[in-house]
Amino acid sequence: MRDPGLPAAQGLYDPANEHDSCGVGFIVNLKGQRSHQIVLDGLTALENLNHRGASGSEVNTGDGAGLLIQLPHEFFRRECAQLGIRLPEAGHYGVGFFFGSPDARATYQAQALFTAIVEEEGQHLLGWRDVPRNSSMVGKSAADVEPSMHHVFIARDHELDGDDDAFERKLYIIRKRFERAVSRWGLRDSAYFYFPSLSCRTLVYKGMLTATQLRDYYTDLSDGRMISAYAMFHSRFSTNTFPSWKLAHPYRMISHNGEINTKQGNLNWMAAREALFDSPLFGNDLPKILPVIDERGSDTACLDNALELLVRGGRSVAHAMMMLIPEAWQGHESMPAEKKAFYEYHSCLMEPWDGPASVAFTDGKDIGAVLDRNGLRPSRYIVTKDDLVIMASEVGVLPVEPERVLYKGRLQPGKMFLVSLQEGRIIDDAELKANLAAERPYAAWLTQNLLPLDDAPEGEIPPSPSAEQLLELQMAFGFTLEDQKYILNPMTANSEEALGSMGTDTPLAVLSDRAQPIYNYF
Repeated sequence: MRDPGLPAAQGLYDPANEHDSCGVGFIVNLKGQRSHQIVLDGLTALENLNHRGASGSEVNTGDGAGLLIQLPHEFFRRECAQLGIRLPEAGHYGVGFFFGSPDARATYQAQALFTAIVEEEGQHLLGWRDVPRNSSMVGKSAADVEPSMHHVFIARDHELDGDDDAFERKLYIIRKRFERAVSRWGLRDSAYFYFPSLSCRTLVYKGMLTATQLRDYYTDLSDGRMISAYAMFHSRFSTNTFPSWKLAHPYRMISHNGEINTKQGNLNWMAAREALFDSPLFGNDLPKILPVIDERGSDTACLDNALELLVRGGRSVAHAMMMLIPEAWQGHESMPAEKKAFYEYHSCLMEPWDGPASVAFTDGKDIGAVLDRNGLRPSRYIVTKDDLVIMASEVGVLPVEPERVLYKGRLQPGKMFLVSLQEGRIIDDAELKANLAAERPYAAWLTQNLLPLDDAPEGEIPPSPSAEQLLELQMAFGFTLEDQKYILNPMTANSEEALGSMGTDTPLAVLSDRAQPIYNYF
């Protein structure tokens, strides 16, 4: 099952090698005041990043564009009333944005499956709304694979009252169960079925569009009741890939400019650790969210999957991002010992998702950005005197009069920029990480549980084989005189691997008429 319009692996092309180089940013009111102007400013900033996106030979088919905002309760309350859907109070329901199939029957089957899962999980599905769109502007390539689009409304069961995090976790479980059921049962047109967002806090509008098309394509965004305290935006340039409706950003929690070069290793480690997963928050529901990573996604989509798991498992979004994209802490002489212990401890739990990356992120409560440890992607910010914060992959995404500017700056390598809507302020990188590092006795845990190899007890040294036995073993394992002279001797004498530049004239193992050790065939 693959995205409609995305080619299968062929020749030298493999859809697993997904990378992005894009325009990304967010606008947020520091005091959490919601307004339609924030949404409009987010669209304006996105449009000013149009040059960061891309299109093919069809100028009206884009690589992707999108906007993530807070859930607009007043907008949905009136829209749902016209459909006969009565919404609970703000915060007591979640909204999903659902990509369905162009085939109405296939979409109906998927919606019925989703409804059943919602009820099985003890929540209450209130109804569906078709998302109004203006498809006339979309190029043929995008239109040929354009999904149907729907909002779904889910009321929170009273057992979860007062616990938004628990409700977000339940919505996460519902979505993961649906994704697994669709993949397992092979529903007709199942490649279309996808939730850009399913949350009681956030809502995503995105698609295979150019940055200048998003505003007019989704007519909801021009409604004055569409209000939010923040807007995360993204214009996609799919460097080595084909565009897709699903692969447009923002994802459920992040937008990203850059590449994750360690993707395959990260996926392997995540899969290997799934058997060890345990969480008091998920309890018996833990098997329902496996596999955590949808490996058919791009590098950014997989990073978003990993971040979701860590946040739904009880960590703050800043804590989770420190685990996923850590600073260069090893050998950092001036880094406080507590922070170094934090990074060392978490390096045992999670490998860095490494590469040139500027990542904007949010859990619906806080919003921020982090830069890779080498600072290989640009990110700049402006804070105004009227409490507006603008962060983007470049300056000038939104016109701001000089007299309004309170201060401005740029993200430093490995540093985090966090706007806390809960506290109504920007939390400095040093303060933020010092507080997180002090939450647990990481240094004590390392001392008590980590065994450096240098401290490992020495084992018994086996007796050396005789010259005849050694020669027999060397021959059995395929060692040659050249191996001994040019590879093994320098390793034992100097503790280093020998370097050479003359190439090799020995045939490949599969073409050789001599006995070869099995690893030579790989």
